[in-house]
Amino acid sequence: MTIIMIILAVIGGATLSIQAAINGQLGSKVGVFRCAFLTFSVGALITVLLIFYFEPRHALTLLDVPKWQLLGAMCGVPYIVIMVFAVQRIGTAVATVAVIFGQLFMSMLIDNFGWLGNDVIAFSPSRIGAVICLGIALYFIHASGKDTAKTES
Repeated sequence: MTIIMIILAVIGGATLSIQAAINGQLGSKVGVFRCAFLTFSVGALITVLLIFYFEPRHALTLLDVPKWQLLGAMCGVPYIVIMVFAVQRIGTAVATVAVIFGQLFMSMLIDNFGWLGNDVIAFSPSRIGAVICLGIALYFIHASGKDTAKTES
């Protein structure tokens, strides 16, 4: 089951890169906020249909959960707006790796300190090494894009 979840997460990440590339193009034509609005509107419509047809009944509703848990919904807005803006300027690869770097860094802090009700998973040399490797990857991907831009000019 773990392998299936990892594969699904990789597929999810791939779709985010596709979304970033498409939204970067759309945002340059219609505007960053209109593009973000379209993304959330279509996403909301699809999610309503998924809830209606596939979501099982739960003991709690959105009105019953701790209110701080509803704040997670607002985290998607800066992500979409930033990606639409950034992809136009630095490209899909650099923007995506930068997002993954931010996700990895923050998720390791959340794990290490058990923030937001999550189980504690302490820092380890291999986890810290992974962040460093991803930082190096971000540098090389960004630097190679600058090299390509110089040779094309």
